[in-house]
Formats: sequence, C-alpha cells, structure tokens
Amino acid sequence: MDNEVKEELDNLKAKCREGSEKLQKVLADAGLGSRRSMEAVIAGGRVRVNGKTARLGQRVMPGDRIELDGQPVARPALKDRVPRVLLYNKPMGEIVSMKDPQGRRSVFESLPAAREGRWISVGRLDFNTEGLLIFTTSGELANLLMHPRYAIEREYLARVSGALSDEQGQRLVDGVQLEDGPAHFSHISDQGGTGVNHWYLVRLSEGRNREVRRMFEAVGLTVSRLIRVRFGEVDLPRGLHRGQFAEMNPEWIQKWILSLRSREAKAPERGEFTRGHAAGRRETARTGAAAKRRLPSAHPAAGSSRGRSGGHGGRMGGGSRP
Repeated sequence: MDNEVKEELDNLKAKCREGSEKLQKVLADAGLGSRRSMEAVIAGGRVRVNGKTARLGQRVMPGDRIELDGQPVARPALKDRVPRVLLYNKPMGEIVSMKDPQGRRSVFESLPAAREGRWISVGRLDFNTEGLLIFTTSGELANLLMHPRYAIEREYLARVSGALSDEQGQRLVDGVQLEDGPAHFSHISDQGGTGVNHWYLVRLSEGRNREVRRMFEAVGLTVSRLIRVRFGEVDLPRGLHRGQFAEMNPEWIQKWILSLRSREAKAPERGEFTRGHAAGRRETARTGAAAKRRLPSAHPAAGSSRGRSGGHGGRMGGGSRP
C-alpha cells in the first residue's frame, strides 16, 4: 500500500472515530445501566450491532442499529441528551434495590416513571441510613459521580452514643483499619448534643458499605442515627420531606456534567478534627452558606406514594439537637 492511500485511509478512520462513541457509553446514555454494568452485558454476548454480536471496546456510529437481548435500543437525539436527575430524601426503613427477598420497601417505589431508560442510583445508603440519594437516567453521569478516581466528597451528620475524645477524633482523621482496608475522614466537627447523644458532621471521599458506622465502631463508638446531607456539589434541599423527591433543573445538569467531565483525579486530603460546640456551629454555618450557592434549581414533587410529611431535609433532620 503506497503512502498516499495509507494516509487517506488513516484520515477516513479518524473521521469515523470523531463521529463514533464507545458502545458501553451509548448503552449507559440510553439509561440501561452504568458503563461498568454495560461492559458486562457486552462481554456476555447480549448486544448486537447491525446484526452482529458486539465486542467489548467497540465503537458505534449514530446510524448503527443496536439491539440488547433482541430488542432495539433507542438512542436519544443530541438535543435530548440532558438526563433527568432526582434528589430523594431517603427515610430509614427503605432499601436501595429494585427487589428484596425479605419484601422490604424499596426507594424506587417512591420515584416517578423514568419515561426513557431507567433510574440509576448514584451510590447506596444502607437500610437504616437517611438523607440524600441522587438518581439519574444517565449511566455516564452515574459513572462520573461514583468512580473512585475522582474522590467525590460525601458529607454526613452522625449521632453517636457518647462523645469523641481528642485521641479518637485524631485516629479517625489519620486513618483506621477496617476489614476492607484503611479509611479516614477528611473532616470531623463537633455539633453538640444532649444526654448521651452527640452529633458530628463528617466528610469522606468514598462510599464503601456502612463505612461511616464502621469507622466509629473502630474507635469504640456506635452511630445511632446517620443522615447524608451532601454529595459533591449537591446539598440535601431544606424543606424536602423524608420520602419525597425533587427534580433538578436541566440547565444546571448540563453545566454540572461539563464540570465533572473536565475534573482531574483528586488526591487524598489531610483530615481535620474540630473540637467544641461553637466551632461546630461555625462549620455548619459555613457549609450551609456554601450549599446555598451550590444548590441547583429543583422542582419539589407533589410527594411520594408514601405521603410522608413528618420531618424535613434540614441539617439535623429531627432527633436530639445541639
């Protein structure tokens, strides 16, 4: 093959790549699951492109015909590709799963119909944990928020039986050893309390199973109540009652996705433990003001099918307060 023909073929391939997308991304954008789960679906031979079994890593063009388990996959037009995002205030006593062998109530029972694709949960909260859950119809957005390399910060309010000593607090920010590896808080601030109960505002940049509870257990304390109040740039809206959801503004979602795409991998931060009730109140005020600046426009729904009205999305969310 002479150089001129080779160069022409290379240019043609480059043009094809410019208009193509990875198959797992297209499937995720169609709301069929996260990119990782779609990779498993492709590897399992369940996807066909133009009548042929797809391979992992394959790229597809806008006109390609894609089928999953024999059913055509609808690819949204570019102008319609802003995904839907819901903010849900999860109450205790719900599982973050579509099905449960024990028949417990699922968070998905409180959500509206997705219309296109399906709702994907950004991370999980355990059965007894409350607060902010983000749902989206975009596998790409879910991946951007959950991938460990970006270390998206999560913020929780933890009610603890007892109070942290200076030594215990320092251990939690320096790092404790759990069964699945070391873990540390990037921040702990004292929010006060009454009786035996004490509230702490904690931050960490990963979401392992029951991680906050296990970290306190590692220093000899038990978490009696746990509320997630922030995930990255999104704060739990004040006034959003437990068991209800709010839908985010599409314009804000577009800007948010662009910001996430341009983000670099984040290095671990040195942790800090703030002692004293007054310091804790200053920290709450500071993060609350920042949250107001971050909070996206959202449209509260009429309510979940459960119709909960007791409790709200405030910082303490009920119970013992400082």
